[in-house]
Amino acid sequence: MLRMAEKTLYERLGGAFAIAAVVDRFSDEVIRNQVAGQGSKNPDLKEWHTKKLDRLAGLKFMRTLWVCAAAGGPMRYAGTKPGRETMSLEKAHFDLHISPEEFDAVAGELVKAMDYYHVPEREKGEVVAAFLAHKKEVNEGYFAKKGRASGPGAQRVTAGSS
Repeated sequence: MLRMAEKTLYERLGGAFAIAAVVDRFSDEVIRNQVAGQGSKNPDLKEWHTKKLDRLAGLKFMRTLWVCAAAGGPMRYAGTKPGRETMSLEKAHFDLHISPEEFDAVAGELVKAMDYYHVPEREKGEVVAAFLAHKKEVNEGYFAKKGRASGPGAQRVTAGSS
């Protein structure tokens, strides 16, 4: 018996246009977020969300490409500040010093945007899992600024240590 291959997450999400709609709403809501957006206590995030909004269209485009690629779509993501891996986000976010709490606030906005568009639970869970898989690297700048290698309990590596 011949079985049909299961659709990719990209296909189940509805493709690039559906993903772009979610990313558009998500991006706008992150700006208004009191923890990670214009109301943030983080001066780097606050500046980005108040004084650098001319970059928002490009950011939405890059976020859409990232989700499409992460979901198995035909798009190829190449970051404007390439990280260790093709899909890595550490270099793009390093100078924003994003804390774990700020990351979680952004993740919450992603969930709300998917809920707005009635993304089914299975697909929503897969998108959130892909997003959460990058939390540690997005938080690297925050922990470097705090003088810790990569989070609570991490050992700091110094020159000459092994």
